[in-house]
Amino acid sequence: MDSRSEISSFLTSRRARLSPEEAGVPRYGGARRVPGLRREEVAHLAGVSADYYARLERGRISGASREVLEAVARALQLDEDERRHLFDLVKITQRRAPRTKGSTRTHVRPGIQQVLDSIDAPALVQNARLDRLAFNAIGRALHSLPADGSRDHYNYATWLFLDPDAPRFHRDFDVAKHDVVALLRAASAQDPYDRELIEIVGTLTTRSEEFSALWASHDVLRHRSGTKLLTHPDVGDLEFGYESFELSADPGLVMLVFTVEPGSPTAEAIRLLGSWAAPSHREDEAAQTETEQERRT
Repeated sequence: MDSRSEISSFLTSRRARLSPEEAGVPRYGGARRVPGLRREEVAHLAGVSADYYARLERGRISGASREVLEAVARALQLDEDERRHLFDLVKITQRRAPRTKGSTRTHVRPGIQQVLDSIDAPALVQNARLDRLAFNAIGRALHSLPADGSRDHYNYATWLFLDPDAPRFHRDFDVAKHDVVALLRAASAQDPYDRELIEIVGTLTTRSEEFSALWASHDVLRHRSGTKLLTHPDVGDLEFGYESFELSADPGLVMLVFTVEPGSPTAEAIRLLGSWAAPSHREDEAAQTETEQERRT
């Protein structure tokens, strides 16, 4: 990652989206040559010289104090995710030597799987580059995955943009695509030398024009909570809330738990999916037990 280029593109994109009216800047007569704010207007709002802000926007951010960066973030009206992203990009410029291998986890501990299995709503664990690593039984049923867990490992971003089933699963498809790209953009600043993430972004950029356009927008997002509108091939339209939990003992992993309003059509649909998934789960356990008994004999 070229950190200077990333900082420049990010600051430029945030300036372009902010109108003078939104920033409280007087609009004088005459046509404006740039969308959004001018550099000198951002500089004025941040309390720095126009030349100094222009230097920051060119990515020459070494030596900029935290106070100045906070002032720029306020001037550009960055939200918390965008502010953290800016500081992540700044940290990259301060590293003496890049890591050659990313540190994103690719497996879950048995204890985490046990926690997933104890949850009676759809739940899964994924890492920062959106590799989905583990599900509980109802989570597999919701995502039409085999009950034996053989397909729990896959990259959600690649599936979302390249699999023909994705548009049929997501009723909020455009929102889902935007959010996935924003999550990957944020992850790329947290671990810019993750080779697998670089490969995912490279593949999707070359194979999906929509991904490429969304990536160029420099929007960022981090897991919190929200709503998902899905359609399951067997039980129809579903509406979930979801909550995300960073696993403190497993840095880089996030657990997503889908929430269901009691008494809703989605609650009934999930009850049906759970009843269909449970027998398969018991059959798998019985088959495994029988196999182990045969090995012992």
